[in-house]
Amino acid sequence: MSRKDGKRFKGADMMYTIVPYIMPKRSDACNSITVHIPYAPMHDYIVKKRAEGVNLSHLSLIIAAYVRTVAKYPALNRFVVNKKIYSRNELVVAMVVMRAAGAEGSMGKLNFELTDTIFDVNEKMNKYINENRKEDSNDTDAIMKKLTKFMFLLGPAVSILKWADKHGLLPKAIINASPFHASMVITNLASIRTNHIYHHIYDFGTVGQIVAMGNSEMKPSYKDGEVVLTRQMPLGIVTDERIASGEYYAKCFHEIERLLAHPELLEEAPLEVNTDF
Repeated sequence: MSRKDGKRFKGADMMYTIVPYIMPKRSDACNSITVHIPYAPMHDYIVKKRAEGVNLSHLSLIIAAYVRTVAKYPALNRFVVNKKIYSRNELVVAMVVMRAAGAEGSMGKLNFELTDTIFDVNEKMNKYINENRKEDSNDTDAIMKKLTKFMFLLGPAVSILKWADKHGLLPKAIINASPFHASMVITNLASIRTNHIYHHIYDFGTVGQIVAMGNSEMKPSYKDGEVVLTRQMPLGIVTDERIASGEYYAKCFHEIERLLAHPELLEEAPLEVNTDF
């Protein structure tokens, strides 16, 4: 059985075929972890690239590392709906863009290719941010306004959307507009000078991971016989454990750490891309 955003994955281990029946809701299956990313390699790389005329950000680096990790570990891009595991047929990241002072933030989505480099990711992000800082600029804003225009219909409308999603009948236009249908949601809390949090995963939709970037902080470590302090960027990550094992997720986190310790690795497209769709 296929959906507009993915197809049934039938190669899962027996345990992961059974687990969605034990934990039918995504909120039942949330695991949380803080991944500490060394700050200096990212900062130095950003400074170097800005001197070359390329304006990068920590957010673009983290998203680029996520995209590259999905290219190596495709289970990161699976999702569970109606107790079935699906392979997503696209790579989509949802995020919030802050608008001018006094205006509400806009939540929307970016589509990436598994072969995207840091420069591809950065270009798409800059275009997305510039477009979505305008009022009423994206499909997500439009659908939210339609849903709230007639409040007495909001409950039945949401119930219909949930039923349609559960049975694979949600139109692609709504999936494209919905921030709840994405590979990952990321929020940059450091931009508002806030510590990282563990944001819950939504039961509606298909999001497999939510990442919250927080303020950088000094963390102690033991090196050469003494305790030293290093600046690190904490990522509060909540995952759906039904799509991959703890060991698999650990490999993904280590890969993200490795890439961000050496950001230049993101400048070239991956030599190999693994997919299961």
